[in-house]
Amino acid sequence: MTHHEQQQYRLGAAFVALSSLAWSLSGLFIRSIITDLLTLLCIRGLISGTAVWLFFFALEKGRALAILRSMGWPFFWITFFSAASMMSGIGSMWYASVADAMVIYATVPFITAGVAYVMIKEVPSRSTLIAAGIALAGVLIMLGDKSGGTGSLFGKFLAFLMALTVAFMATIMRQHKAMNMLPAMAASAWLCSLCTVWFASPLTVSAHNLGLIFAFAIVQNALGLILYTFGSHRIPAADASLLVALEVPLTPLWVWLFMSETPSTATIIGGAVVAIALFGHIAFEMQRNRATTGKPA
Repeated sequence: MTHHEQQQYRLGAAFVALSSLAWSLSGLFIRSIITDLLTLLCIRGLISGTAVWLFFFALEKGRALAILRSMGWPFFWITFFSAASMMSGIGSMWYASVADAMVIYATVPFITAGVAYVMIKEVPSRSTLIAAGIALAGVLIMLGDKSGGTGSLFGKFLAFLMALTVAFMATIMRQHKAMNMLPAMAASAWLCSLCTVWFASPLTVSAHNLGLIFAFAIVQNALGLILYTFGSHRIPAADASLLVALEVPLTPLWVWLFMSETPSTATIIGGAVVAIALFGHIAFEMQRNRATTGKPA
């Protein structure tokens, strides 16, 4: 690896790590904002979608309209699944503990493997199947906790819905790797607003909470996506996946440190099992890819 390549790798890794840090703030914002869920989704979607659209047009300049005209049906499906994942993801942390939601969300790579097998006949590797089995055991340990109420169960259902919609979105993205995803991400945020505006009460939100929602939209969503866009093409996909996976332990960590939301014992044990499966799987894939390409790890 040349000196320039090393610089690009470090820069890309820093951008992706910062994007993971930004995304990990979601639970902290959700616990800090005082309003109803649909109002939060409506305002956040409008602000973050507008910010991403502005970034897209500033980045692509004269090519932006041509890129938009070239988009076909994948754009609409990615927009739909991204919007569904946003609404179910925020809803899962609204109704369940942040730790519970993130433990289930951590299974996305393994659910994606199953969806990809069904949709595009992509056969998962043996290591993926082993890691998926371990992750499933961790989730079952968490679900075996009898201390959660009805709301908590509903939140866990929304977390599963989030993981499933992200898996469908990731599979479609895998089929269309050359497609610019920023317009779909921006459109999906606006779709969240369109779906919730009929039931939202934006005029009842205080100035303080409106400021928090604005920060939630810009810092956690738009900035995280922008940082990932700049960083992900500078490093291998497996390395980017490992850095993005840092969101899983960081999200409940911030809520525990600053909001005193302590996860249950079953969630801690199950989450540890899922984390071992997730990070172990990514690390194994990284080593295998390095061995295939002949590049040092």
